[in-house]
Amino acid sequence: MSGSGRLELWGGLECTIARIGDAYRDETAETGHTGRPSDLDAIRRLGIKTLRYPVLWESIAPDDLDRPDWRWHDLRLARLKELGIRPIAGLLHHGSGPKYTDLLDPGFPRMFARFARSVAERYPWIELFTPINEPLTTARFSGLYGHWYPHARDEASFLRALVNQCLGIALSMQEIRRVIPNARLVQTEDLGKVFSTPLLRYQADFENERRWLSLDLLCGRVGREHRFHQPLLAAGIGEDELALLRDEPCVPDIMGINHYLTSDRYLDQRRGRYSPPSHGGNGRHSYADVEAVRVALPARELGPEARLREAWERYRLPLAVTEAHHGCTREEQLRWLSQVWSAAERLRATGIEMRAVTIWALYGSMDWNSLLTRRDGFYEPGAFDSRSNPPRPTVLAKAASDLARTGKFHHAVLGSPGWWQRPERAFPKQRCRATRTMAKDAQKILITGATGTLGRAFARICEARGLPYQILCRQDMDVADFESVETALAEREPWAVINTAGYVRVADAEREQERCFRENASGAATLAMACGDADIPYLCFSSDLVFDGSLGRPYVESDPVSPACVYGASKAEAERRVAELHPGALMIRTSAFFGPWDEHNFVYRILRDLACGRRVEACDETVVSPTYVPDLVHACLDLLIDGSAGVWHLANQGAISWYELARRVAQDAEIDASALVRRDAEKPAITALSTERGVLLPSLESATSRCLRDSELIRQAIGSAGGLRA
Repeated sequence: MSGSGRLELWGGLECTIARIGDAYRDETAETGHTGRPSDLDAIRRLGIKTLRYPVLWESIAPDDLDRPDWRWHDLRLARLKELGIRPIAGLLHHGSGPKYTDLLDPGFPRMFARFARSVAERYPWIELFTPINEPLTTARFSGLYGHWYPHARDEASFLRALVNQCLGIALSMQEIRRVIPNARLVQTEDLGKVFSTPLLRYQADFENERRWLSLDLLCGRVGREHRFHQPLLAAGIGEDELALLRDEPCVPDIMGINHYLTSDRYLDQRRGRYSPPSHGGNGRHSYADVEAVRVALPARELGPEARLREAWERYRLPLAVTEAHHGCTREEQLRWLSQVWSAAERLRATGIEMRAVTIWALYGSMDWNSLLTRRDGFYEPGAFDSRSNPPRPTVLAKAASDLARTGKFHHAVLGSPGWWQRPERAFPKQRCRATRTMAKDAQKILITGATGTLGRAFARICEARGLPYQILCRQDMDVADFESVETALAEREPWAVINTAGYVRVADAEREQERCFRENASGAATLAMACGDADIPYLCFSSDLVFDGSLGRPYVESDPVSPACVYGASKAEAERRVAELHPGALMIRTSAFFGPWDEHNFVYRILRDLACGRRVEACDETVVSPTYVPDLVHACLDLLIDGSAGVWHLANQGAISWYELARRVAQDAEIDASALVRRDAEKPAITALSTERGVLLPSLESATSRCLRDSELIRQAIGSAGGLRA
């Protein structure tokens, strides 16, 4: 951990135990790490040698300080020691403590220090500690905004929660160092900066001074001349408490900066420019509080490099980025990590003591889009995707491995900027004139099937995600002709190929068998051979109809194929040949598309016909897994970027008959379904898809509601017939 040598890559686990009302949320349990000791071995295989790791008060002594339970931590910390991984022990992570205390309790600091000493006595070999993570951020969320316990919403509670935590850090490090004299403090905080219109500069200045308060308190800088000295006293903070922090500073050995894309803010009194959830005020002015990155501000003033430089100039202490994470699509996660790493390296090259960048939430996080206040099951993967068992390495794992070993990482998606660097990031009235920013020289994804539903959806979503692409029709490339394919690949040099072309008319395939097999099997195999020869990642599609529906339950990836129709047989043959010719190919089995952008799907036709009063028949004996096209495309792109291979089942969660699907969407759209009648099947079948590789798509209920909300085509079709409530 010296300042010499290369920039280090550290790792971290999202481990918040947040109390919300009378309930606790434990991110370590929700992301599955609690029951997976093998996670630590997987982390070590990445080359990570320093790990922010939970040794949390609420989990060790939830009921009584005198009755701790060390068993889980004994096993995990012993394994870390065996693996040669240095833990940075976190003792309180966005928590308010066990149920017998809270952040406003006068006894909190000394109780916490007592717990910290017990940790040091139990594990005297640990040298690095973060007693309390982000004390100022936690105080804001618990004492000022009311998100977390004790759910206060006033300045005095915020300041009391902050001082209690800072006292807890100082007293705990005193106790730890009595046991471990060389123990070092790695203190974390989010130092997002506030920008504003001229009218609100006073508010921005106030918040920009306040953001340093936790670190100023720990560094002994809050004397009588400090801007917050009098407000602290007015909030009931004792002069003796401030004197303890001032006279016996607890200066961090390493200052850990956690910076997110949402950290920098912008205040604007012109609220009409922004959505209502951003509206607020300070009693003097009403204003919107939005992400600064979405406003046309100079790029040099935003982001991790600017905030790290400010921290260095203020404190001149060694720095680390202690959380580098972006909850977005996979390429954006990768672009953000790359930007943070590059910023740290540039600062280090100028003489700033940058020690490390921490890849955060190695096993993902749950419901942070609502600050844990809702239980939506909203999961953000990290270097591993915990929805698979065992957790599946994502492209971030590959990036982490390369950065840990060489300090360098490359992927084709890094040739294009992140959304926060593109003009279209900005709010409509802030945007620049040019909005298209696809990098002309960046490697592209090649998409076949320009006229099909799936091909067009991939093009649309690649555009939105900033993934350069080129989409080809049959005239551009005949997928079943090797020479045509080889020429197209050589001319376009894609980094990946997505094949959505193929024969899709299931009923007609019975009399057009040769054509169906040429387009579905020969085409998929020809592309697989060419991509395999050129070492190009390849994604193609299969169908639930590779199964005959007689199993009596939804099918998983390892079930043997058993097609009962020509179309299904062509897809089964495609799977066999692709696996043989390109073992690294990604084959997606899916089912029953519906989506917001075209009329060629069951949901659109049913709603249109019912809205017009037409009789509609739907089978109640064939059970399928309807798949919302946007969800499918996003998951496919993530898997492709991750370098995943083999067969995956991707469908929205939920098996349903065609009749029940029609009834459900009609009810959701508030359309009279009296014209909907059941139709018997010649042979009842369940071709629904389940998975043993990981559930990546949301529920069917979520998908249908979003389709009705987002589809202009559906709204127009049923609205014109008077079937949709305004």
